[in-house]
Amino acid sequence: MAAITHFGFVRHLRSEPNAHVVRCRAGKTVQSGRGLSFWFLPLSSTALEVPCDDLDQAFLFHARSADFQDVTAQGTVTYRVREPERLAERIDFSLDLASGAHQKKPLEQLAALFTQRAQELAWSYLAHTDVRSILAQGVEAVRERIASGLQADESLRAMGLEVVSVRVSGIAPSAELEKALQAPVREKIQQASDEATFQRRAQAVEKERAIQENELANKIELARREEQLIAQKGQNERRRVGEEAEASRMSTESKVANERLEANGEADGIRQIEEARVNAESARMAIYRDMPSGVLLALGVQSLAGKLQKIEHLNLSPDLLGPMLARVLDAGAARLEAPAKKA
Repeated sequence: MAAITHFGFVRHLRSEPNAHVVRCRAGKTVQSGRGLSFWFLPLSSTALEVPCDDLDQAFLFHARSADFQDVTAQGTVTYRVREPERLAERIDFSLDLASGAHQKKPLEQLAALFTQRAQELAWSYLAHTDVRSILAQGVEAVRERIASGLQADESLRAMGLEVVSVRVSGIAPSAELEKALQAPVREKIQQASDEATFQRRAQAVEKERAIQENELANKIELARREEQLIAQKGQNERRRVGEEAEASRMSTESKVANERLEANGEADGIRQIEEARVNAESARMAIYRDMPSGVLLALGVQSLAGKLQKIEHLNLSPDLLGPMLARVLDAGAARLEAPAKKA
């Protein structure tokens, strides 16, 4: 948009470097070029401003495929003015000398022109292609069709226009068709998800089984080791009892042997004592055997008298005392005779 400054009845116009300005007076071109700046009289002058930078025109249109399905194509056409003066002859770019804005809407006319041309070129492809092919490879095909068609359009060249690039952002079906097309894919994804879930569950079950088998194997091993431990404990207990019995037997045998030795010793002592006693008694009996009966009787009376504690009655008859005294006297005489014979 050109900037116009008012100085009384004279005005000054200043344009941008990317805009081509044409100044006319009395129907003739007085000045033409980019980024012009000049003074002019509004009553006798006219001015045109044609943008020379790249312009983007977005398009969005609906079409029907070969299998009668509605699709929507969306994209952008980038173009520029190659010959501004020629375009100014076809489209009115005149400026309002009071505000510097276009009196009409030339850019909207160019936008409608490119949108219609792009739509015609896209329809020629979409109408002869089924919807699955369009959705699979239609973006690149539509872009090439629009780009080649616009670049080969002689009417655009005659207007001084040049297509820079064409971009197609996407081609989408209707909402119902999109859901219908997505359903098989969703089902496959869901099946894959279910399969993954089942596989994960199967793996979990397999791992659980492996864990249980491992636990069972551990229990079996523990039971086996416990059995070995019990057997070892029994063996140890039997060995301990056997050793204790052996020790007790040895102790008993030792004790019995000791007692036997003591008994043998005591028996030997008793035997020796008894033998000595028997020998003494034998000797004494031998002595008594040779003594006279009177002496033996006296000795018996003496022994009896020594054992009696109290004598209440003593009867000495002449019949008993006489023969006894006679034997005593005889014995005494015999004893006295014996030493004499020896001498």
